[in-house]
Amino acid sequence: MFIDRVKIHVKAGNGGNGAVSFYRAKYVANGGPDGGDGGKGGDIVFVADTGVSTLLDFRYKRSYKADPGDNGSSKNRSGKSSDDVIVKVPVGTVIKEATTGKVMADMVNKGQMRTLAKGGRGGRGNQHFATASRQAPKYAEQGRLGREYELLLELKLIADAGIIGFPNAGKSTLLSMVTNATPKIADYHFTTLSPNLGVVRSKWGKDFVLADIPGLIEGASEGLGLGYQFLRHIERTKVLIHVVDAAGSEGFDPVEQIEKINKELEAYNPELLKRPQLLAANKMDIESALENLPRIQKYASEKNFKVLPISAAGNQGLDDLMQRVSDILEDYPSDIVFEENYEEYEELQLAKAPFTVEKLDESTYSVEGASLERMLGYTSLEAEKGMAFFQKYLRDKGIIDELEAQGIHEGDTVYLHGRQFDYYK
Repeated sequence: MFIDRVKIHVKAGNGGNGAVSFYRAKYVANGGPDGGDGGKGGDIVFVADTGVSTLLDFRYKRSYKADPGDNGSSKNRSGKSSDDVIVKVPVGTVIKEATTGKVMADMVNKGQMRTLAKGGRGGRGNQHFATASRQAPKYAEQGRLGREYELLLELKLIADAGIIGFPNAGKSTLLSMVTNATPKIADYHFTTLSPNLGVVRSKWGKDFVLADIPGLIEGASEGLGLGYQFLRHIERTKVLIHVVDAAGSEGFDPVEQIEKINKELEAYNPELLKRPQLLAANKMDIESALENLPRIQKYASEKNFKVLPISAAGNQGLDDLMQRVSDILEDYPSDIVFEENYEEYEELQLAKAPFTVEKLDESTYSVEGASLERMLGYTSLEAEKGMAFFQKYLRDKGIIDELEAQGIHEGDTVYLHGRQFDYYK
């Protein structure tokens, strides 16, 4: 089964908490703080692996969670950091954040590694907070939370050239004649239910990978038939071989079919029409194909396409077609980028993240915000110093000012991401 689109959940490990501890020895009067740091939580790391060909395994396991770091302990002992979780995906997998659709990683190279969910940093033990005026700090940092995402994995085949066209145009036959691929071939629609790949052993240059993209029909870009599932694979190809039944074997006009396929490509992604496209006028061993060829050539000249008459079943004109593909690939840019990744500068984003203050009733308020939630996650509010630090954060961010602008009074209740506080100046 060829599975090429799944949604999964990943959660990096939380950082371990720092320890609050003081050195105790029989003959030492003032041992001082010796609380160790918490360990780092495990990352979620994706690896492009040629040993994986589909996303089928993700149908059975959709959640990946790394272990948290261990807490710090006495005698300045740091907690153990947790191991990373390695997730193997096929080469050609695009990883997107499900909520925004932003591309987080485009795994196009064998062995490529990308850390997409970073584990939380361990909290510092109380040894770090001792000063000349504060020699016995009774607080430590909590570990930071690990990143958590809903991810959409899309597998897009990496092929140098893609064969497109209506069902029964002869795409699978062409692939079987010029490569060692053995696709299922029969005389009815939708015999090809998954993309097929083959390698063309080139006589004129480097070998190249050829893909048969199945399921394209009119309306495919709108979700009709199977075409929408496979249109994404065309985005990876550098050259399009548009196979058309020049004979009109089933009563269809070949020129109309060419136009319909290109309209589907444009509707799905207009950039696809900018790729080099060769029109392979197939079934030229049939008399009606010879009659239709001049019209196809006239249409192609208007669209700046190159027409190559072939007979896939009769192995006619295939060498010329493959040579044209090889020539195009020889001059193709080597640094083309199919998907632009976006880098998430987490701390900067959190620092700039907005907050919202909502007045729930006359004496109750709610404050929400990404940076506020993160601050609550790693600040020890039970300790006097931790609470003072948090109150300073609220003032520096303007949250206190906004609460006062909305009319908060002493004794009113404020909810900060589910935690309840009473307001006092």
